[in-house]
Amino acid sequence: MRSGSVWLDRERVGTVAELPDGTCRFSYDPAWLDRPDATPISVTLPLRPDPWESRGIHPFFDGLIPEGWLLDLAVRNWKIDPSDRMALLLAVCADCVGAVRVLADEAA
Repeated sequence: MRSGSVWLDRERVGTVAELPDGTCRFSYDPAWLDRPDATPISVTLPLRPDPWESRGIHPFFDGLIPEGWLLDLAVRNWKIDPSDRMALLLAVCADCVGAVRVLADEAA
């Protein structure tokens, strides 16, 4: 199972994981949910204690992956199949544009 920690600005807010059947699961950390200033990472992923699951990578996380020439560069440098969206998310989204980033568990 491949997974990574999800960060909003400088705060760890949850975990994203690819299950063996190809399902993508995102869960907010209970500590994040308990905070009075907790905010969701996306309107499509509102705060809740139950995990969010989708067939394949959730569209919000897919949107973090670069496109065009930057995607081509990532695919070439990391030798990742462009259809392996979870591998791309974990390899290149530690430094995304915007407030959300994903760190592969071995890099967290």
